[in-house]
Amino acid sequence: MRDNDLMYKKEYIRPMMTPQHVYVFRFGKHRLNNRVIVRYSHTWTGRLKINEIDVRLHHQHHPRIFLTESDLIDYLVHHLEKEKKREQERPRINKASEDKE
Repeated sequence: MRDNDLMYKKEYIRPMMTPQHVYVFRFGKHRLNNRVIVRYSHTWTGRLKINEIDVRLHHQHHPRIFLTESDLIDYLVHHLEKEKKREQERPRINKASEDKE
């Protein structure tokens, strides 16, 4: 996250009635408007078992749901590459060129 200049905040939500634990990770470049929600439980041997990973990026109405961490990482890397390419293609307006006109 720090390599890409992103701020982040971690939260743990303790469940009251369900055996499922919830971990919320919020991140963003200027605001914390992206979030990852991980729902997990423990097996009888004490190992963590991820049940579901929900991702909402940039005010998406419907979360992207992943069952494994590798699927999530592949999606985020692809999305980040797409955003970087989109930023490079945007026309840059120079104040010097505006002053000349």
